[in-house]
Amino acid sequence: MNSVNVDDTKEYSRMAQAIAFMRKNHLNQPDLATVAQQIGLSEYHFQRLFTQWAGISPKRFLQYLTVEYAKSKITQTKSLLDLTLDVGLSSPGRLHDLFVNLEAMSPGEFKTGGAGLEIRYGIHDTSFGKSLLATTSRGICNLYFLDTSNEQNAEQILRRSWKSAEIIHDQQTTQPLHDLIFNPNALNVCKPLTLLIKGTNFQIQVWKALLQVPFGGMTTYQNIAELIGRPTAARAVGNAVGNNPIAYLIPCHRVIRESGELGGYHWGLERKAVMLGWEASRTISNLNEYSG
Repeated sequence: MNSVNVDDTKEYSRMAQAIAFMRKNHLNQPDLATVAQQIGLSEYHFQRLFTQWAGISPKRFLQYLTVEYAKSKITQTKSLLDLTLDVGLSSPGRLHDLFVNLEAMSPGEFKTGGAGLEIRYGIHDTSFGKSLLATTSRGICNLYFLDTSNEQNAEQILRRSWKSAEIIHDQQTTQPLHDLIFNPNALNVCKPLTLLIKGTNFQIQVWKALLQVPFGGMTTYQNIAELIGRPTAARAVGNAVGNNPIAYLIPCHRVIRESGELGGYHWGLERKAVMLGWEASRTISNLNEYSG
Protein backbone atom coordinates (compact mmCIF):
# COMPACT_ATOMS: atom_id res chain seq x y z
CA MET A 1 0.00 0.00 0.00
CA ASN A 2 1.34 3.43 -0.93
CA SER A 3 1.15 6.41 1.41
CA VAL A 4 -1.88 8.64 1.00
CA ASN A 5 -1.74 11.57 -1.43
CA VAL A 6 -3.64 14.84 -1.26
CA ASP A 7 -6.41 13.61 -3.59
CA ASP A 8 -7.37 10.70 -1.34
CA THR A 9 -9.74 12.70 0.84
CA LYS A 10 -11.65 13.89 -2.23
CA GLU A 11 -11.75 10.32 -3.52
CA TYR A 12 -12.92 9.08 -0.13
CA SER A 13 -15.83 11.52 -0.18
CA ARG A 14 -16.97 10.27 -3.59
CA MET A 15 -16.44 6.62 -2.74
CA ALA A 16 -18.30 6.99 0.57
CA GLN A 17 -21.21 8.57 -1.27
CA ALA A 18 -21.25 5.70 -3.78
CA ILE A 19 -21.01 3.05 -1.06
CA ALA A 20 -23.82 4.69 0.91
CA PHE A 21 -26.04 4.55 -2.17
CA MET A 22 -25.13 0.92 -2.90
CA ARG A 23 -25.80 -0.16 0.69
CA LYS A 24 -29.14 1.65 0.79
CA ASN A 25 -30.26 0.13 -2.50
CA HIS A 26 -28.51 -3.24 -2.41
CA LEU A 27 -31.78 -5.17 -2.71
CA ASN A 28 -32.29 -3.57 -6.13
CA GLN A 29 -28.76 -4.45 -7.21
CA PRO A 30 -27.99 -1.05 -8.83
CA ASP A 31 -25.75 -1.39 -11.85
CA LEU A 32 -22.51 0.48 -12.40
CA ALA A 33 -24.11 3.20 -14.51
CA THR A 34 -26.74 3.96 -11.86
CA VAL A 35 -24.19 4.30 -9.07
CA ALA A 36 -21.86 6.40 -11.23
CA GLN A 37 -24.72 8.75 -12.07
CA GLN A 38 -25.43 9.28 -8.37
CA ILE A 39 -21.98 10.78 -7.80
CA GLY A 40 -21.74 12.66 -11.08
CA LEU A 41 -19.15 10.52 -12.84
CA SER A 42 -19.12 8.56 -16.05
CA GLU A 43 -19.39 4.80 -15.73
CA TYR A 44 -15.81 4.36 -16.92
CA HIS A 45 -14.38 7.05 -14.63
CA PHE A 46 -16.23 5.72 -11.59
CA GLN A 47 -15.10 2.13 -12.18
CA ARG A 48 -11.50 3.24 -12.64
CA LEU A 49 -11.45 5.52 -9.57
CA PHE A 50 -13.18 3.02 -7.31
CA THR A 51 -10.93 0.14 -8.32
CA GLN A 52 -7.84 2.32 -7.87
CA TRP A 53 -9.03 3.35 -4.38
CA ALA A 54 -10.35 0.01 -3.11
CA GLY A 55 -8.30 -2.46 -5.14
CA ILE A 56 -11.46 -4.26 -6.31
CA SER A 57 -14.61 -3.51 -8.28
CA PRO A 58 -17.61 -1.75 -6.67
CA LYS A 59 -19.71 -4.90 -6.99
CA ARG A 60 -17.10 -7.04 -5.22
CA PHE A 61 -16.66 -4.39 -2.54
CA LEU A 62 -20.37 -4.44 -1.79
CA GLN A 63 -20.18 -8.20 -1.21
CA TYR A 64 -17.87 -7.49 1.75
CA LEU A 65 -20.56 -5.31 3.36
CA THR A 66 -23.36 -7.87 3.39
CA VAL A 67 -24.75 -9.33 6.61
CA GLU A 68 -23.76 -12.83 5.50
CA TYR A 69 -20.14 -11.82 5.03
CA ALA A 70 -20.10 -9.98 8.35
CA LYS A 71 -21.48 -13.00 10.22
CA SER A 72 -18.83 -15.25 8.72
CA LYS A 73 -16.08 -12.82 9.78
CA ILE A 74 -17.52 -12.61 13.32
CA THR A 75 -17.30 -16.40 13.64
CA GLN A 76 -13.82 -16.54 12.15
CA THR A 77 -12.51 -13.73 14.35
CA LYS A 78 -14.03 -15.21 17.51
CA SER A 79 -12.29 -18.49 16.82
CA LEU A 80 -9.02 -16.64 16.33
CA LEU A 81 -9.45 -14.71 19.60
CA ASP A 82 -10.30 -17.92 21.46
CA LEU A 83 -7.14 -19.50 20.11
CA THR A 84 -5.16 -16.45 21.17
CA LEU A 85 -6.40 -16.80 24.73
CA ASP A 86 -5.63 -20.53 24.78
CA VAL A 87 -2.02 -20.13 23.75
CA GLY A 88 -1.39 -16.83 25.52
CA LEU A 89 -0.12 -15.04 22.44
CA SER A 90 -0.98 -11.83 20.66
CA SER A 91 -3.46 -12.24 17.85
CA PRO A 92 -1.78 -13.43 14.65
CA GLY A 93 -2.69 -11.92 11.31
CA ARG A 94 -2.68 -8.26 12.27
CA LEU A 95 -0.95 -6.14 9.65
CA HIS A 96 -0.26 -3.15 11.83
CA ASP A 97 -1.95 -3.63 15.22
CA LEU A 98 1.02 -5.71 16.39
CA PHE A 99 3.06 -2.56 16.13
CA VAL A 100 1.11 -0.63 18.76
CA ASN A 101 1.95 -0.30 22.44
CA LEU A 102 -0.70 1.17 24.73
CA GLU A 103 0.37 3.20 27.75
CA ALA A 104 -2.31 4.30 30.21
CA MET A 105 -2.04 7.57 32.06
CA SER A 106 -1.85 7.41 35.85
CA PRO A 107 -4.96 8.38 37.87
CA GLY A 108 -3.17 11.56 38.88
CA GLU A 109 -2.44 12.52 35.27
CA PHE A 110 -6.01 11.64 34.34
CA LYS A 111 -7.33 13.98 37.02
CA THR A 112 -5.20 16.98 36.03
CA GLY A 113 -6.47 17.00 32.44
CA GLY A 114 -3.01 16.88 30.87
CA ALA A 115 -1.30 19.51 33.01
CA GLY A 116 2.37 19.65 32.03
CA LEU A 117 1.80 17.88 28.71
CA GLU A 118 2.76 19.46 25.40
CA ILE A 119 0.45 18.19 22.65
CA ARG A 120 1.34 18.77 19.01
CA TYR A 121 -1.27 18.17 16.32
CA GLY A 122 -1.78 18.21 12.58
CA ILE A 123 -4.62 17.70 10.10
CA HIS A 124 -3.97 15.16 7.37
CA ASP A 125 -5.63 13.61 4.33
CA THR A 126 -6.28 9.87 4.53
CA SER A 127 -8.15 7.27 2.52
CA PHE A 128 -11.01 7.70 5.02
CA GLY A 129 -11.24 11.49 5.02
CA LYS A 130 -9.39 14.18 6.92
CA SER A 131 -7.86 13.20 10.24
CA LEU A 132 -6.76 15.08 13.33
CA LEU A 133 -3.62 13.49 14.75
CA ALA A 134 -2.20 14.60 18.10
CA THR A 135 0.92 13.40 19.87
CA THR A 136 3.03 13.99 22.98
CA SER A 137 6.63 13.12 23.83
CA ARG A 138 5.23 9.91 25.34
CA GLY A 139 3.07 8.81 22.43
CA ILE A 140 0.04 9.46 20.22
CA CYS A 141 -2.87 10.71 22.31
CA ASN A 142 -5.63 11.29 19.74
CA LEU A 143 -6.60 10.33 16.23
CA TYR A 144 -9.98 11.64 15.09
CA PHE A 145 -11.68 11.79 11.71
CA LEU A 146 -13.00 15.23 10.82
CA ASP A 147 -15.90 16.57 8.82
CA THR A 148 -15.69 19.87 6.99
CA SER A 149 -17.75 21.51 9.72
CA ASN A 150 -15.27 20.75 12.51
CA GLU A 151 -11.99 20.97 10.61
CA GLN A 152 -11.43 24.53 11.84
CA ASN A 153 -12.06 23.54 15.47
CA ALA A 154 -9.19 21.08 15.91
CA GLU A 155 -7.71 22.74 18.97
CA GLN A 156 -11.12 23.05 20.65
CA ILE A 157 -11.76 19.36 20.00
CA LEU A 158 -8.50 18.43 21.70
CA ARG A 159 -9.12 20.87 24.53
CA ARG A 160 -12.24 18.91 25.57
CA SER A 161 -10.00 16.04 26.65
CA TRP A 162 -6.84 17.95 27.54
CA LYS A 163 -8.08 21.12 29.25
CA SER A 164 -4.77 21.84 31.00
CA ALA A 165 -2.29 20.82 28.28
CA GLU A 166 -0.30 23.10 26.01
CA ILE A 167 -1.67 22.48 22.51
CA ILE A 168 0.42 23.41 19.47
CA HIS A 169 -0.36 23.09 15.76
CA ASP A 170 2.71 21.31 14.34
CA GLN A 171 2.13 19.56 11.03
CA GLN A 172 5.83 18.77 10.63
CA THR A 173 5.87 16.65 13.79
CA THR A 174 2.69 14.67 13.03
CA GLN A 175 3.30 14.07 9.31
CA PRO A 176 5.78 11.19 9.78
CA LEU A 177 3.41 9.53 12.26
CA HIS A 178 0.53 9.89 9.84
CA ASP A 179 2.62 8.32 7.07
CA LEU A 180 3.38 5.31 9.28
CA ILE A 181 -0.18 4.82 10.51
CA PHE A 182 -1.71 4.75 7.06
CA ASN A 183 1.10 2.73 5.50
CA PRO A 184 1.11 -0.70 7.21
CA ASN A 185 4.07 -1.84 5.10
CA ALA A 186 6.20 0.86 6.69
CA LEU A 187 5.16 -0.23 10.17
CA ASN A 188 6.64 -3.66 9.54
CA VAL A 189 10.13 -2.20 9.65
CA CYS A 190 9.67 0.36 12.41
CA LYS A 191 9.58 0.20 16.16
CA PRO A 192 6.10 -0.02 17.69
CA LEU A 193 4.01 3.12 17.91
CA THR A 194 3.14 4.11 21.47
CA LEU A 195 -0.33 5.38 22.36
CA LEU A 196 -0.84 7.54 25.45
CA ILE A 197 -4.38 6.82 26.62
CA LYS A 198 -6.56 8.68 29.09
CA GLY A 199 -9.52 6.64 30.30
CA THR A 200 -11.08 4.65 33.10
CA ASN A 201 -9.72 1.22 33.95
CA PHE A 202 -12.70 -0.40 32.23
CA GLN A 203 -12.29 1.68 29.07
CA ILE A 204 -8.60 0.84 28.89
CA GLN A 205 -9.42 -2.88 29.22
CA VAL A 206 -11.81 -2.58 26.28
CA TRP A 207 -9.35 -0.61 24.16
CA LYS A 208 -6.60 -3.15 24.82
CA ALA A 209 -8.97 -5.93 23.78
CA LEU A 210 -9.74 -4.09 20.54
CA LEU A 211 -6.05 -4.27 19.63
CA GLN A 212 -6.42 -8.05 19.43
CA VAL A 213 -9.02 -7.89 16.65
CA PRO A 214 -7.12 -8.62 13.43
CA PHE A 215 -6.99 -6.46 10.33
CA GLY A 216 -9.94 -7.47 8.15
CA GLY A 217 -11.66 -9.16 11.10
CA MET A 218 -14.94 -8.29 12.81
CA THR A 219 -16.18 -8.95 16.31
CA THR A 220 -19.14 -8.04 18.51
CA TYR A 221 -19.64 -6.09 21.71
CA GLN A 222 -20.48 -9.36 23.46
CA ASN A 223 -17.28 -11.00 22.26
CA ILE A 224 -15.23 -8.09 23.58
CA ALA A 225 -17.08 -8.30 26.92
CA GLU A 226 -16.19 -12.00 27.16
CA LEU A 227 -12.60 -11.31 26.15
CA ILE A 228 -12.10 -8.96 29.11
CA GLY A 229 -13.87 -11.31 31.53
CA ARG A 230 -17.04 -9.20 31.83
CA PRO A 231 -19.62 -11.23 29.86
CA THR A 232 -22.62 -9.27 31.20
CA ALA A 233 -21.15 -5.88 30.33
CA ALA A 234 -21.80 -5.73 26.57
CA ARG A 235 -23.66 -2.41 26.85
CA ALA A 236 -20.84 -0.85 28.87
CA VAL A 237 -18.38 -2.20 26.29
CA GLY A 238 -20.38 -0.40 23.61
CA ASN A 239 -20.02 2.88 25.50
CA ALA A 240 -16.27 2.34 25.88
CA VAL A 241 -15.92 1.53 22.18
CA GLY A 242 -17.78 4.73 21.34
CA ASN A 243 -15.37 6.76 23.48
CA ASN A 244 -12.22 5.42 21.86
CA PRO A 245 -9.89 8.44 21.44
CA ILE A 246 -7.65 6.88 18.79
CA ALA A 247 -9.48 5.86 15.63
CA TYR A 248 -8.16 3.21 13.25
CA LEU A 249 -5.13 2.23 15.38
CA ILE A 250 -7.49 1.11 18.15
CA PRO A 251 -9.89 -0.51 15.69
CA CYS A 252 -13.36 0.18 17.11
CA HIS A 253 -14.67 0.13 13.53
CA ARG A 254 -14.29 -3.69 13.62
CA VAL A 255 -16.94 -4.08 16.34
CA ILE A 256 -20.43 -4.72 14.93
CA ARG A 257 -23.72 -6.22 16.08
CA GLU A 258 -24.17 -9.97 16.42
CA SER A 259 -26.82 -9.77 13.69
CA GLY A 260 -24.13 -8.73 11.21
CA GLU A 261 -25.44 -5.16 11.02
CA LEU A 262 -22.78 -2.51 11.34
CA GLY A 263 -24.27 -0.73 14.36
CA GLY A 264 -22.97 2.77 15.13
CA TYR A 265 -19.64 4.53 14.79
CA HIS A 266 -18.39 7.69 16.44
CA TRP A 267 -17.05 9.06 13.15
CA GLY A 268 -20.03 8.13 10.96
CA LEU A 269 -21.58 4.88 9.82
CA GLU A 270 -20.60 5.31 6.18
CA ARG A 271 -16.97 5.80 7.18
CA LYS A 272 -17.19 2.56 9.18
CA ALA A 273 -18.59 0.74 6.15
CA VAL A 274 -15.85 2.15 3.94
CA MET A 275 -13.13 1.08 6.39
CA LEU A 276 -14.45 -2.46 6.81
CA GLY A 277 -14.86 -2.98 3.07
CA TRP A 278 -11.44 -1.47 2.37
CA GLU A 279 -9.78 -3.80 4.92
CA ALA A 280 -11.68 -6.82 3.60
CA SER A 281 -10.58 -6.11 0.03
CA ARG A 282 -6.95 -5.93 1.09
CA THR A 283 -7.18 -9.03 3.26
CA ILE A 284 -8.59 -11.05 0.37
CA SER A 285 -6.01 -9.61 -2.02
CA ASN A 286 -3.16 -10.52 0.34
CA LEU A 287 -4.47 -14.07 0.73
CA ASN A 288 -4.80 -14.48 -3.03
CA GLU A 289 -1.28 -13.14 -3.53
CA TYR A 290 0.10 -15.46 -0.85
CA SER A 291 -1.72 -18.55 -2.18
CA GLY A 292 -0.65 -17.70 -5.71
